[in-house]
Amino acid sequence: MIDFDQLRRWPDVEAPDLVAHDATDRLLLDEAASRLSAGSEVVVVGDRYGALTLGAVAGGASSVRVHQDSLSGERALAANAARLALPLDSVVQHDLDPALVVGARFVLVQLPRSLDALDEVAALVAAHAAPDVVVLAGGRLKHMTRAMNEVLGRHFGQVSAGLARQKSRLLTASVPRPGGSAPWPRSQRHADLGLTVVAHGAAFAGTGVDIGTRQLLALVDRMPEAASVVDLGCGTGLLAAAYARRAPGARVVATDQSAAAVASARATIAAAGLADQVEVRRADAGDSLPEGGDDLVLLNPPFHVGAAVHTAIAQKLFDAAARLLHPGGELWTVYNSSLSYRGALERTVGTTRQVSRSPKFTVTASTRR
Repeated sequence: MIDFDQLRRWPDVEAPDLVAHDATDRLLLDEAASRLSAGSEVVVVGDRYGALTLGAVAGGASSVRVHQDSLSGERALAANAARLALPLDSVVQHDLDPALVVGARFVLVQLPRSLDALDEVAALVAAHAAPDVVVLAGGRLKHMTRAMNEVLGRHFGQVSAGLARQKSRLLTASVPRPGGSAPWPRSQRHADLGLTVVAHGAAFAGTGVDIGTRQLLALVDRMPEAASVVDLGCGTGLLAAAYARRAPGARVVATDQSAAAVASARATIAAAGLADQVEVRRADAGDSLPEGGDDLVLLNPPFHVGAAVHTAIAQKLFDAAARLLHPGGELWTVYNSSLSYRGALERTVGTTRQVSRSPKFTVTASTRR
């Protein structure tokens, strides 16, 4: 068993109320112990900071295929492995694709809060894992619903719930039934925007358009002319697509640390016929982009870190925008009005003005000092 107390979230945001593991990780590993003898193989989906993967390695697994949606989660896994002096020779990171689960007989899943995300994972396992595959999926009771059982039931003939322990519970699924739902990714045409959104299950807002993004989209024609633009935390890529369509001469980069977001954005950009103008890349707060080279950054920052409402991720993205912009460049941000980010934007980026305000959301433009 690993020393859970040594696990950290770094390089993801850290704070006293943000944890690198919880009771669900321990419960999953305890229940999996009998299957993790020397030479065993396991697939891990949704591991946040490496607890499940490293627990499987410590338990004797000879092969661990893992999918983490978050790039910072992948980096935290590697950092935690070094901290615990555990080798990663047996660990292979995968996209959420058939290679992750083909022939798998045992799968550990941290339950996502999104039912669509769970549906995509369950569909993939049912279609490509071994006929005798067993899936152990765990979550915190406060985030679990009966709908999760129903989603698993679409893809597996047997689904059962275990007893709760320390406010966590496991669902066990077996007897796969391929073809239990429509294939992923999915798409939706938004005639009012003239764009088709393509989304994987874990992409924020799915094929819809969240209220904040819609408010920022309404202002694209008022944004400055820019040659170099970054859609920071791009989600499904709508902002990047809208600006690129408005300014055909602009070079646009859409970036997100979520693998689901990046795959969705690439598909959305392709559906708009903008693949030659918009580059989509996976990066943590734009960390792979050069400093001080951009005219305009577009940002709809998340206000949740996992299940917790927290401002740390927004501040991380404000810092990133300040790094990416040249002096005089602008950051256009939409955020929940109750969060009052204007002071942070003034301190981090520069002079900030309000562009629009609705009962729920505020759009500001900050000029890089």
